[in-house]
Amino acid sequence: MGLRLLSAAFALAFASAAFAQTPSVTLRGTIETVSADGALTMKTRAGEAATVRVKPDLPIALVVPATLADVKQGSFIGVAAVPAGDGGLKALEVHIFPEALRGTGEGYRPFDLAPGSSMTNGNLSARVEGVEGSTLTVNYHGGQQTIHIDAKTPIVGIASGSRADLKPGAALIARGARAEDGAVEAARIIVGKDGVVPPM
Repeated sequence: MGLRLLSAAFALAFASAAFAQTPSVTLRGTIETVSADGALTMKTRAGEAATVRVKPDLPIALVVPATLADVKQGSFIGVAAVPAGDGGLKALEVHIFPEALRGTGEGYRPFDLAPGSSMTNGNLSARVEGVEGSTLTVNYHGGQQTIHIDAKTPIVGIASGSRADLKPGAALIARGARAEDGAVEAARIIVGKDGVVPPM
């Protein structure tokens, strides 16, 4: 699946998260089984069992390893964060979009990774090194956020994956509407490559 289709899927997923009237749920955990009809079972981080149905044409986003050195000025990034004591934000994770996905979900919004958390997607306009880590200035249409990261902040990249990446043992994030039978109809899938756990 190409990055262009993946970009469209990400844009749709972010729009759905913000504006859809059908409540969406986000499942984070590990794939246990994958069936031929596209359904998979997973164990969530809370230890609960869940079923996710994945349509054949749903693009798969792959999370790949990255480092702080990859967080360069001009990069389009997403940062989950919580409020810091100085009025800024403290990063919980950073993900780096490929150029083909620049603009995906641009903006600042509430997020569900932790209580009070937010997600900022935008252009990295400045990075200042300090004794306790780096300070990032992330610009987006209509505003900017100052976000602190340290050596322990998880950093990953986003790439185009395939259904072959949906296999038992892989870490998964699935978002979508819950069906009457309790399964989640996936509108967005993010899976870790070769043991990488998506931190978002």
